[in-house]
Amino acid sequence: MLRIKGFQTLTLLDYPGQLAATIFTEGCNFRCPFCHNASLVNGSASGVYYTPDQVLAHLENRKGRLTGLCVSGGEPLLQPELPAFLRQVKALGFQVKLDTNGSDPEALEKLIQEALVDSVAMDIKNAPSRYALTAGLPPEAEEDLLRRVETSIRVIRDSGVDAEFRTTLVREFHRQQDILALGRWLAGEEPYYLQSFVDSGDVIAAGLSAFSPEEMEELCRLIRPFMPKAALRGM
Repeated sequence: MLRIKGFQTLTLLDYPGQLAATIFTEGCNFRCPFCHNASLVNGSASGVYYTPDQVLAHLENRKGRLTGLCVSGGEPLLQPELPAFLRQVKALGFQVKLDTNGSDPEALEKLIQEALVDSVAMDIKNAPSRYALTAGLPPEAEEDLLRRVETSIRVIRDSGVDAEFRTTLVREFHRQQDILALGRWLAGEEPYYLQSFVDSGDVIAAGLSAFSPEEMEELCRLIRPFMPKAALRGM
């Protein structure tokens, strides 16, 4: 069964342009130190799960008012039951947005090809040379990780699906030279957003800090030569 650990019955933020609900699936193959949903990643959340039937019933009852479902996590693509669930969501007439770290391009491509997702938001963790570090993975994982991430970017771009790319900036992980390297790597992949780290109280590593609004503006200016429409979000 699809492991749904969180269920937000209404959101105006998670799915731009849609009045939506959001589900949060359990488990992730990354261990980003700044992850704000640590309990979803490491399995320390309470033992309460929401069933797919509960979510589908909520959507059915709110047809005509809600228009979309955001699927977040954790990493939703780890859930083998996700495609079957999304077929039911689409059968009800809802738009679907997927949040992903891009580590499983094969699963992502299958969802897109089957028209089970209408929008994809992909997290870009950092410049290539610091990707594994920022994802909380060992250095030896970096080569395969980057291959998968780059493949997911191509899948998204080539499919024409509505998409955005975004990076959460953390003072301890993102230097100016990293932002420049990230810009050169992703040049032209838009829309692209820089988000500020927020300590939710449920992060994997303690003691991390955010950039000031002024510093965020400066980092955004650094990346705009590569992505002219790059913008800040959540400031």
